[in-house]
Amino acid sequence: MKILNRYILKSFLAPFVATFFIILFVLIMQALWLQFDKIAGKGISVLIILKFLGYMALMMVPTALPIAILLSSIMALGNMAENYEFAAVKSAGISLQKFIRPLIILMLVLSFSNFLFLNYVFPYASLKSKNLIYNMKMKEPGLALVPGTFNTEIPNYSIKFEEKYGEDDNFLKNVLIYDLRSNTVNNKVITAKKGEIVSEEGSRYLTLILEDGYYAEDMIANKTTVESRAKAPFTKAHFDKYEVNIDVSSIGDFDPDDVKYKTGKEMLSLNQLDFFIDSLQSPYHVFVNNRADRVYKTLKGNLLMTDTVGGEPLQAEIIENFTDKDKKLVAKNAYIAAQGNLENLKSFKETLKDKRKILNGYNVEFHKRIAFSIACLVLFFVGTPLGSIIRKGGFGLPMIIAVTIFVIYFFISTFGKNMAESGRVSPFIGGWLATFVLLPFGVLLMIRATNDKGIFNLDAFLQPMVNVINKIFKLDKK
Repeated sequence: MKILNRYILKSFLAPFVATFFIILFVLIMQALWLQFDKIAGKGISVLIILKFLGYMALMMVPTALPIAILLSSIMALGNMAENYEFAAVKSAGISLQKFIRPLIILMLVLSFSNFLFLNYVFPYASLKSKNLIYNMKMKEPGLALVPGTFNTEIPNYSIKFEEKYGEDDNFLKNVLIYDLRSNTVNNKVITAKKGEIVSEEGSRYLTLILEDGYYAEDMIANKTTVESRAKAPFTKAHFDKYEVNIDVSSIGDFDPDDVKYKTGKEMLSLNQLDFFIDSLQSPYHVFVNNRADRVYKTLKGNLLMTDTVGGEPLQAEIIENFTDKDKKLVAKNAYIAAQGNLENLKSFKETLKDKRKILNGYNVEFHKRIAFSIACLVLFFVGTPLGSIIRKGGFGLPMIIAVTIFVIYFFISTFGKNMAESGRVSPFIGGWLATFVLLPFGVLLMIRATNDKGIFNLDAFLQPMVNVINKIFKLDKK
């Protein structure tokens, strides 16, 4: 039995090591391609790029490991079944479960290792890679500007624009700039319909050429009191063309190890995620209670007439005693109040959704981290009986089947994550949905492989149809 255990481990480990590094390489290249526009043409050294690839490799290991286990288990058992080695083992009275026992022990070790990797190495790599991407992106700040949001990374300026276009993405549409420099007059705002980035590579200045806009500022420098600020003069001027030079020399010499983002859900260990979820719960409930109390008071719920049974009835004016003018005024005010309350409730609903989505995101990440570490074991119990059923070794068909199954697993996992973040299902179900779906499928395959049955019994589906057709033809003949 020891010889057989060594043989099956050798048969599994040989394709496992090869497929693991091949899949890891493919995933790293995919990640590099997605971030290529933030790296190319910025004069970033090869050492920093290799460091970035190292972080990406560490992040991709938990994904490459389950795929490699699934593929190598199909290949190993499929090759044995194809060469009738598995039939010889069964003829010796050794069941499939007993035959793969060494692999089950190995899967438990790999699952635990994947859990440790996801809990300690993956958060560290995520922290380093995201901050390194940001630092590389800021190597040329003109390329770092993002449309539709305030870009505050550029020192002393906050820049927002609607769209970036042109062959080099150097033209801007509907530009809004806040000048936050301490040595200038306060509240300086520049707006323009068009803008163009014309700074040269290596220059210490980011130059913006603005067209058809306005330049406005409050002359409140050295004004300390509220009254003096309110009386301070205000200037506004239209311009056809205006040039803004922003000193970005401090950005160009970036530190690749500088940490700006620390609290992303991918950057936290399980203990940190649990602590972060608890810290988010309290402000969320306070927000809900405060908004509910505000709506209650806005709707004058606190001023409603109380129950007066057994006491003196409260006197209230009756609307029938109002004049037509007063009735119209009451109806108009009620309509305006109702519209305002509806808008407030809509705004509250959207804000509540956003806050709940953030909280659910951390909850889902906590459960998903544990579920994904067990994916090694789950996909093994899918791949092993599948390999013995299809009886095909090699790299072709097993690769197609493995990729298909993992895509299904990834799709279900993403589907559950999105549903949980939107609040349609609990974070627990969202994080474990893929495991709940594939584990029974693996158990079913294991039962069928043990009983030497195929994936599906076509006769069980076709025979009832054949019987019905035969009965129909017999009736026609009669």
